[in-house]
Amino acid sequence: MSLEDSLAKLREMSKQRYGEETRSIMMNAMAEQRASGIVERAIKRGDTLPAFALPDHNNDIVRSDQLFSQGAVVLTVFRGHW
Repeated sequence: MSLEDSLAKLREMSKQRYGEETRSIMMNAMAEQRASGIVERAIKRGDTLPAFALPDHNNDIVRSDQLFSQGAVVLTVFRGHW
């Protein structure tokens, strides 16, 4: 299945799962976020990350400088569900 087909399927599932009022609220919220300029300020591929400290799966704090001292770092962000 192509990416386009997968996205079309997700859009259709969203229509079935959420009512028009909920979808309208979500779409308005996304439009407000775009209008705020957040997209332009977001970190993009190839950008240098600012230093960070985040909890890992055990809730232990992991610092970026510690990770970078060991080599390349891949940071993945999982978006939650509403």
